[in-house]
Amino acid sequence: MSKTGPRPFSSYVWDTWNKPPQERKFLAKLDTCLLTYAALSYFSKYLDQQNVTNAYVSGMQEDLGLHGNQLNYITTAWTCGYVIGQIPANMLITRVRPSIWIPLTEVVWSVLTMTLASAKNFSTLVAIRFFVGLAESSFYPAMQYVTGSWYKPEELGKRACIFHTASAVGPMISGFLQAAAYDGLNGTCGLAGWKWLFIIDGIITVPIALLGFLIMPDLPSNTRPNFLYTQEDIDIANRRMEEIGRKPPGKFTKKKVLKFFTTWHLYFLVLLYVLFNNGGNPAGSMIFWLKSFNTPEKTVYTVAQINTYPLPINAVQIVTTLTWAWWSDAVRARWPPMVVAGLWNMTVCIVLAATPVYTHITRRWVFYYMTSVSGGLSGLILSWANELTGHDSEKRAFVVACCNTFAYVVQTWFPTVLFPQVEQPRVFKGNVATACVNFAMVCTALTVLALSRRDARRKARETQIDDDVTDGHVSPDNDSKPDTKDGSIKSVLVVEELVR
Repeated sequence: MSKTGPRPFSSYVWDTWNKPPQERKFLAKLDTCLLTYAALSYFSKYLDQQNVTNAYVSGMQEDLGLHGNQLNYITTAWTCGYVIGQIPANMLITRVRPSIWIPLTEVVWSVLTMTLASAKNFSTLVAIRFFVGLAESSFYPAMQYVTGSWYKPEELGKRACIFHTASAVGPMISGFLQAAAYDGLNGTCGLAGWKWLFIIDGIITVPIALLGFLIMPDLPSNTRPNFLYTQEDIDIANRRMEEIGRKPPGKFTKKKVLKFFTTWHLYFLVLLYVLFNNGGNPAGSMIFWLKSFNTPEKTVYTVAQINTYPLPINAVQIVTTLTWAWWSDAVRARWPPMVVAGLWNMTVCIVLAATPVYTHITRRWVFYYMTSVSGGLSGLILSWANELTGHDSEKRAFVVACCNTFAYVVQTWFPTVLFPQVEQPRVFKGNVATACVNFAMVCTALTVLALSRRDARRKARETQIDDDVTDGHVSPDNDSKPDTKDGSIKSVLVVEELVR
């Protein structure tokens, strides 16, 4: 991104305020439609994910006779479905209109979620959770890919993180919702309060899915003029993406697909996301810590308190997520928040591992509330992936999907091995391992930065040689002429700006 002079202060507050009127109007419509639908949908998904744990500690365990690590296995079943569907769904989204595919899978997800209320045993729960995960697999990587198809680098981090904050709002609402369902609906129509939690979640999601059919945009390259976007809006969108070298979908070829595996982007960006995604597991221990104070003879915390007292964890995540987003877009660099958040979370895990469970109550309480300070990095990592692979739309979709897929592949076993339910809330080895994961994430982020800078320098040299050849300063040589087909001069400038 070439610099055109000092940025006005207003652009740091919100990046559209210094743009031309027509572009500002277009972005206002896009923000309203895309971010509203993305945030509402993601909210409902995380509401459901947290509901399983809340339901477990609010009567589901006793009603269905669950024991041992079966809650871990229920979570793993969802993760397996989620993992299987992601890469095929995200590659499909380059060919099928997102405004149809994403809301359609959400309707299916809603029905399956409500079906959880009918589960009578552990096996049924596992089967339904698998298909819930499969139906949900399209949403997050697809939304990150679509978001990356519309916004410039100085805009993308904020948008990706704004809708990601819904992942923290969902669990916050879930705690209050479970408390309300347990106290107000328990026994209504012969259903336990925890069952009403799943029914309410499904009912909430149906109108959100229907709204998606109306306001969810496609890609700039295949959006047709409609009641939301004029032809002028679509032209602006395509021009904006051309300016930064972000390519529209092209043809799938064997050579193109094989090339996905020959660059560092796939391996290091996926590793970075895997480490991030598995660096916040200690946050789930607080609810078990509170429940562990209760004995058959004495109740220290009620069901409502157990579900609501951990909610400040999510409030901290919201604040830090938005902080990382604005900071990253302001300095036009993705890596600084990753380093700070990773080191911060590493320190939190070390303190939790070193602190006795019941003799330093206040200290443990405070540090539990900080276990999700890195939880908002997802949007920034995937924004970085969108930007670094923007010259190839199919590769971009593949890398973004692989990031999320392999993160959850690790998540299928990591919590079960290092945070087994039977070792909660102490989980000493889990806290130590997570501290190491966060340190590895910081190192990987710095490695991606170094590789990006190296590539930017190479591209700049190749571009300069091409310019010299064009100007007649260097004799053309077909054997030595650099291959610049993978990106334009504009995309080189964008990468240089992002990795400086």
